[in-house]
Amino acid sequence: MLMKLRLLAESEPQGKKVLLRADFNVPLHRGQVADDFRIRAALPTIRWLVERGAKVAICSHLGRPKGKVVPELSLAPVARRLGELLDKEVPLIRDCVGDPVEEAVAGLPPGGVVLLENVRFHPGEEANDPEFARELAAPFELYVNDAFGTAHRAHASTTGVTHYLPAYAGLLLAREVEVLCGITENPRRPYYVVVGGKKIKDKLGVLTDLLPQVDGFLIGGGVAFTFLVAQGKQVGDSIVDRELVPTIRDLIQQATQQGKELHLPQDVVAARELGEEVETKVFPAGAIPEGWLGLDIGPATQAAFAEVLSGAGTVVWAGPMGAFEYTPFARGTEAIARALADSEAFTVVGGGETGEAVVKLGLEDKFSHLSTGGGATLAFLRREPMPALEALRVE
Repeated sequence: MLMKLRLLAESEPQGKKVLLRADFNVPLHRGQVADDFRIRAALPTIRWLVERGAKVAICSHLGRPKGKVVPELSLAPVARRLGELLDKEVPLIRDCVGDPVEEAVAGLPPGGVVLLENVRFHPGEEANDPEFARELAAPFELYVNDAFGTAHRAHASTTGVTHYLPAYAGLLLAREVEVLCGITENPRRPYYVVVGGKKIKDKLGVLTDLLPQVDGFLIGGGVAFTFLVAQGKQVGDSIVDRELVPTIRDLIQQATQQGKELHLPQDVVAARELGEEVETKVFPAGAIPEGWLGLDIGPATQAAFAEVLSGAGTVVWAGPMGAFEYTPFARGTEAIARALADSEAFTVVGGGETGEAVVKLGLEDKFSHLSTGGGATLAFLRREPMPALEALRVE
């Protein structure tokens, strides 16, 4: 999937009105940005445009308002945090189309920045409605997409606007594509994917599509228990997708036939319920008693996984190893994060919850690449269609 995109360096933004699509879909807590990683990741592109005298209006989505105005999903907290990071005021415009935008952009000085309100307040955004895309593009002369996290979605602000404006890839988006193309085409071996998270249904496509490409998988989190049941193990009350057990049994057989490594937990940290102040015990992964549910990989598994990863050439990590948001079940995710931080492998964190965990641990600078993508990262590695990238591709 080698991909040549129209790059920001090829644009001529001086004095032009630029629509920048960023991914500011960040967690909020009590009206404040709880994690600004995605905002910080967009700063190089914003500063590049500002330094060249562009008049920049940034658009983004936040959450899933489903085409309606939801005050709790306003980008106002993002505008405040972005202003702090840029050390300049970034006004929030009360809509993303129409007269308010026309007036705000017309009044911008060279190097000025405004943030438009949540594009998903309009049903035309996710529907990729051509009329809404035309409205969005109307006040501008140039479009830059820096929102890799939505690159697998054909929405008005990611693909529709490219029919009306000259379109370029931002610095962040171009870097994401460069890194993932390298892994897809020529990864350093051995190439491992660490798969975790709550639901195996969410990761099944990753497992099946990447099986031919990788040298092995390391499976943790809630995903692991369906694998263990498929092997005839006892997992107590742990999360299992019974319908997928035959599918996983087939996947295990395919991995064996193809000579692929499949590393599953040896032990787990379990509790009778999920919480901060709960009794925990470590059980063998295949012998969890009834009434107990596995909520993290155990110490033996942490050591075994770290040993495998120490000899890796490339590692992609998608999904935490346990319920890391609760202190008793955070050690497995931390152990994998630290093992990868110490590794000489090319290490990629696939965004989402895994990225949040790495940022929370202060280890983001220890990884080769911390993706802003989540689902987009996995879609790219699986070679799924990437509509927003296709819209920027150089023929």
